[in-house]
Amino acid sequence: MMRTRKPCWLAPSRALFFAALALVLAQPAWAQEACLTSSDMGANAVSTLENTAKRYFQMAAQGDSASLKQNAIPGLASSFAGVEAAVNDHKQEFAGAQSAVRPPYVLEAPGAAPVQRAEFFCGIYNSPDRVGFSIPNLPPGIYAVVIQDVTTPKAARYSVTMILQDLSAAAAPNQNPESALATATWKLAGYYVRPETINGHDGQWFWDKARQYKSQGQLLNAYYYYIEARQLLSPVDFMGTPQLDKIYDETQQTVPKDLPVNGPVDNVIGGQTYKLSQVFPVPVGQELDLVIKYDVPDISNSTQIFQQNMNVIKGFVAKYPEVRSAFDAVVARAVNPQGQDYGSLLPMKDIK
Repeated sequence: MMRTRKPCWLAPSRALFFAALALVLAQPAWAQEACLTSSDMGANAVSTLENTAKRYFQMAAQGDSASLKQNAIPGLASSFAGVEAAVNDHKQEFAGAQSAVRPPYVLEAPGAAPVQRAEFFCGIYNSPDRVGFSIPNLPPGIYAVVIQDVTTPKAARYSVTMILQDLSAAAAPNQNPESALATATWKLAGYYVRPETINGHDGQWFWDKARQYKSQGQLLNAYYYYIEARQLLSPVDFMGTPQLDKIYDETQQTVPKDLPVNGPVDNVIGGQTYKLSQVFPVPVGQELDLVIKYDVPDISNSTQIFQQNMNVIKGFVAKYPEVRSAFDAVVARAVNPQGQDYGSLLPMKDIK
């Protein structure tokens, strides 16, 4: 079995579907495997999944959220705002885009109640191609994970991951698994979009750059570039691979001790102590920005908070000057106790 004690196996807080699922399916008598790879399920089943995913992608590329919603499971359709936002955010880029489907996976969640943490191990033990999924609170059912690599007309690359669920009736007693999967009614249960490149650089480039920063003693840059490498190489956070495990292991050698990795920390910036709650990289278009979130008691005085944000940005870059070469801009976000925030951005070239 694959290792499971890695963050890349954990489900993301932004999951669009699993928390909302309430549908319990009857389990086909043939469904014995926790995970089926494309070689396990037969050509007809693979073709059915690929064609379904491509059809749903064309709806998304055309900005047709209404048709996607009609083809979603009830739990997702009743809370569709996240999917609709993702579709709207990318419909201009995806117009005319080409997609290539990776070999799909079929996951069975047996039983009569949701599984607290469903673990699926796909492929041959110790194979470099093995994959794992770790999904919390997963109701019983038959699911498929279908990933498409999308290239836009402007040569930007994205991964589009769809979780499909079979809403057909239980398989007939004499029906074999291949026939059951090939004739399944696959409905949309989750939709994720992630960039595979930033400014033309893919995850491998960021991984190589992280190692370079590490060799130069720029551990802060190395740490955040390792994180970005994992983001670009991982279509969803609840998927694990040997490659992602390797990046995780290397990341642990560069974890900053004075920044919020495992919770808020006090940090003296520009002569003043701030409680930093999060510091993380974020792609914005084809740029990579560094976001600094810190706690404040109140954000009602926007003029004062703006100036404080500027002080945090300039003080942070002065304290950690290596970030000048790694990021295009720095964003400071002051967060009040209610979770509301006020953000300010400063391009790196303007930070004196």
